[in-house]
Amino acid sequence: MNARNPLCILIRSGQFVVNRDVWGSFSFDRETDYSYSSPREGNSEIMHSMNPDKIAIIGPGRLGTALAYKWGRDNREISIYYHDAALCRDINTTHLNPKHLTEDLGRMYGGAGRVPKLSPRVSATNDLDEIVREHDFIVLAINMKGLPELLGYLKPLIAKRKKKTCLISPIKSLASVEREHGLITPSQMINASLFDLHHRYEIVCIGGPFFDVDLAAGNPVCVTVAGKKRIAGLVKREFFALNRRELNSYYNCDTVGVEACGVLKNIVANIKGLADCCDVGSSIPGTVFARSGVEIRAISKILGGRFQTFLGQAGVGDMYVTLSSNASKNYRYGKFFYERYTGNPIETHRSVLAAIDGTPEGPGTLKSVWRYLDRKNMYSPIFHSAYKIFNEGGTRDDIRELIIKACQFDRRSREYIGPLSGMIYNLFPNLWYRRQKGWWG
Repeated sequence: MNARNPLCILIRSGQFVVNRDVWGSFSFDRETDYSYSSPREGNSEIMHSMNPDKIAIIGPGRLGTALAYKWGRDNREISIYYHDAALCRDINTTHLNPKHLTEDLGRMYGGAGRVPKLSPRVSATNDLDEIVREHDFIVLAINMKGLPELLGYLKPLIAKRKKKTCLISPIKSLASVEREHGLITPSQMINASLFDLHHRYEIVCIGGPFFDVDLAAGNPVCVTVAGKKRIAGLVKREFFALNRRELNSYYNCDTVGVEACGVLKNIVANIKGLADCCDVGSSIPGTVFARSGVEIRAISKILGGRFQTFLGQAGVGDMYVTLSSNASKNYRYGKFFYERYTGNPIETHRSVLAAIDGTPEGPGTLKSVWRYLDRKNMYSPIFHSAYKIFNEGGTRDDIRELIIKACQFDRRSREYIGPLSGMIYNLFPNLWYRRQKGWWG
């Protein structure tokens, strides 16, 4: 399967510009400033016509399965899409997911026989056309790697619908735009791919501290819902406030900031998992947490996010649990990487992935972020050290030394910037930052 619409995004002063020359029949000689061409707010009649009683989930991974458990308890009708007909039959027959989450739930409940079944209102299908045709709300519970391909298939199906489609993205990852040396978030990729259908869809992003096992088991979870106010309010009310003892949410208008915080903290969780294994004491993890926050805020700001978002659920809330819980795939990835380290990072990476149910987002994102930082010559000691540890090899002593250097030998000596520097930074975040090399470093 190939994505049907390639992306061509140019970076102009921190904003994304879509070059429409690559869009086949939508061929123009001019560039359109995408930051001023995002989908408009739908009117209230369109919103009221959308049916929240049915929801589709694309991707029966850990998160998709957990959401099916949660919304099944809320008596919603749920359709899960997956291309493998055999897996769909297994889910429909056993009301369990044989590939994901069931084993962890078995440990939680004290045995495989005690794992709760999915609601009878949950079904699985490999018919993507039916999923899009019959549902106004579609959750994209997939990874970033598969998103461009999926959007290529969704686009003509969304175009045929008479009603709007609301795409709900809990994706926590970033992608590189090689030609333009930039990074894009999931919502930016969706907007770029479906640019000429802006009146046919809406995007709502989900962030914050949530683990799939907690959602599946009905433990209390609170998330962040980000997007345009009207559609985000509808999603929040219909899907994230039905039983507030289990699932509640806060609204944030900063979609890009929520996405950026959600993904960048995964890299820090990889580092924290390492730090907890390599005998650096109990104090330095606090510095890892605090100083990585500086780097996350800086990158998020350049991508178009807001500083304040890091202080909320999607920022420090998500970061705290991801860096401190064994329920976090990315934290476990760091621990397993150190424990299984052979000196060959590629070999170790494969060994770790085989031991984890689901895909840790941190390692793949790290490569995209490092390329971005390198091209911008941006000073980011923790993320640079992370790249060296997970990609360049060495010994366990080298890993320990890189963590210490990233925290203890930071070239910055203050925890704040002056008022003049802050004002310039807010106006020109794409220019006013510390360089890795050169006189401005």
